[in-house]
Amino acid sequence: MTDDFDYQLETLAIRAGQERSQFGEHAEALYLTSSFVADNAAQAAARFTGAEPGFIYSRFTNPTVTLFQDRLAALEGAEAAVATASGMSAILALCMGHLKAGDHILASSGMFGATIQLFSNWLAKFGVSSSFVPPTDPAAWDAAVRPETRLFFLETPSNPLTEIADIAAISAVAHRHGAIMVVDNCFCSPALQRPIALGADLVIHSATKYLDGQGRVLGGAVVGSKALIEPIYQFLRTAGPTLSAFNAWVLVKGLETLGLRMRAHCENALALAQWLETQAAIERVYYPGLPSHPQHELAKRQQSGGGGIVSFEVKGGQEAAWRLVDSVQLLSRTANLGDVKTTITHPYTTTHGRISPEVKAAAGITQGLIRISVGLEHIDDIKRDLARGW
Repeated sequence: MTDDFDYQLETLAIRAGQERSQFGEHAEALYLTSSFVADNAAQAAARFTGAEPGFIYSRFTNPTVTLFQDRLAALEGAEAAVATASGMSAILALCMGHLKAGDHILASSGMFGATIQLFSNWLAKFGVSSSFVPPTDPAAWDAAVRPETRLFFLETPSNPLTEIADIAAISAVAHRHGAIMVVDNCFCSPALQRPIALGADLVIHSATKYLDGQGRVLGGAVVGSKALIEPIYQFLRTAGPTLSAFNAWVLVKGLETLGLRMRAHCENALALAQWLETQAAIERVYYPGLPSHPQHELAKRQQSGGGGIVSFEVKGGQEAAWRLVDSVQLLSRTANLGDVKTTITHPYTTTHGRISPEVKAAAGITQGLIRISVGLEHIDDIKRDLARGW
């Protein structure tokens, strides 16, 4: 792809970033090697200092990982990306690259439990403080900024209630206060949402989810400008939360079908959400594609689809929720998401189980809440399996 065409996402997902070797392979090559050989001592020295481009050691330079990074950056409309071993290691690398003791993170209250744990427990040990605000209220973000606020961290749609935050409005607040705006784009992927085009500075991915799409490997990435990616890359070069070449190759192949899969996930999820709203056992359904969703109109403007995550409250609290989880025979009882296989989990006791009841309550995580990552099975089979539980 050497011309100047403005290629569409589906084309970029298949073609971007590939550089064929001397063998002219059509499929992307997999480079399983720990290190790379220099022609002479001067070249080795130049590569280590960065004076000459070239691969050195797979902890921080590998052609297959570079291909994944370049392709994902193209999909997000960004200059650069750095890939990591998991989504959480991507968030850690971002924080280590851009924060120091005394800095403050302002984050959305509705987030993945492990992210809350990382900010509240682990980073706090090293002098980085965090506070949490409602993701849907830009004024609350503005009011909560401190002089030491360095980072805004937003997850939209949120996990698991699919709250939709106004990326453009909150980015404007962040930039007015000189903070870096970070958006976790895990639930949508660039197939449905491109945060950088809406004002975000950096985008986080758990590539384990929709970018792979088949539950095979772990991976993470941070995407953004070259200037903001550089300190994250330098942390990865030193500390080594590295994406393996094999996982990068699997993720590259996953990207090829991202657009097709996300359209199918959205179609199934909307049909399931509409059906759930008619069920007597269900108290409330959370899905951005439903007119009943509080941020439905914002979702239509900001995303090209509602996504594949549907959450809902069952009547009867945890007892009823566990009974539903235990009743399924087709759906997979696992907290992973973004798979072609539909998964079901009880967030209160799994993904958010380690956070306090008070924090869960503030985030709207109740004992009757169920989260479904809607896969690509036939929608009638998914409905019938869930109906066993009521």
